[in-house]
Amino acid sequence: MANETSFSRDELDRRIAILRDNIRQLIEQAAASSGAADEARNADRIAEQQDELDALIKQRDALQKQHKK
Repeated sequence: MANETSFSRDELDRRIAILRDNIRQLIEQAAASSGAADEARNADRIAEQQDELDALIKQRDALQKQHKK
């Protein structure tokens, strides 16, 4: 998902909300699971989702700056 594709502000907001919900769900799953393998897998999935979220927020912020000019 996190690539150079340009999205509209509404689409960015929608995708950001989805990623935030995904991260929340992954954290809940991580809290309910046990075992080193589960913890590592959950940490990797959370980190991946967070990276995508950060990229979309950066893209949204850049879009906002363009529209303010």
